[in-house]
Amino acid sequence: MLEIINIHKTFDPGTINEKKALDGLSLTLHEGDFVTVIGGNGAGKSTMLNAVAGVWPVDEGSILIDGVDVTGLPEYKRAKYLGRVFQDPMTGTAATMQIEENLAMANRRGLRRFLRWGVTAKERAKYLSLLKELNLGLEDRMTVKAGLLSGGQRQALTLLMATLQKPKLLLLDEHTAALDPKTAAKVLEITDKIVSENHLTTMMVTHNMKDAITHGNRLIMMHEGRIILDISGEEKKSLHVKDLLQKFEEISGEEFATDKNILN
Repeated sequence: MLEIINIHKTFDPGTINEKKALDGLSLTLHEGDFVTVIGGNGAGKSTMLNAVAGVWPVDEGSILIDGVDVTGLPEYKRAKYLGRVFQDPMTGTAATMQIEENLAMANRRGLRRFLRWGVTAKERAKYLSLLKELNLGLEDRMTVKAGLLSGGQRQALTLLMATLQKPKLLLLDEHTAALDPKTAAKVLEITDKIVSENHLTTMMVTHNMKDAITHGNRLIMMHEGRIILDISGEEKKSLHVKDLLQKFEEISGEEFATDKNILN
């Protein structure tokens, strides 16, 4: 479903601020893969996601989504293949629009627009059913503006919006990092449910090693713009945080930054 082939990306080349963010990175995701991505600051995690999304062009290499070469496509043309949830819960929804209006906007993404009532009765019934499954009480607040929701509620709503059209690839860029631990756990529970029920190919960047081990069927670790570890199956299920730290140090020859987010 996703092929990243030998991509390179250097920011500010030829200047004192030159930074090689991706260094010959290659990765293949098969349909239904749920891959968690970890690595220290500056490892290239978010750069890789943004390269896939077309936020900026890569210097070399190719990116294919479901067999389509999107390397030269701008961000807005790649959007039809992708669902994205960002770190900031305020980013994915329109604050001044109602919950049902946000969902209607996401549901009609890529379709031709006509002059008609904002939300039909059929759509409203669909959204109510989907919101009820989140178990957050949002089905009783469909006409409430999204800006009045908590960060966790908005992130759950964003997840629902990003997956309404069943994207080829779901990109989650540290989508629980701005939430408190209890809310983050709830959003991750909803993430697992949506990904599993819709059989979505997913890539989730996180700083939290425990989350990276617990969620998904595959884990990759990045360092200096490359993948240095790729673990799946039974090996992933038996992992512990200390195992990952040891593997990182063995492969990279460096110590992994041990802040509270990583070891939580």
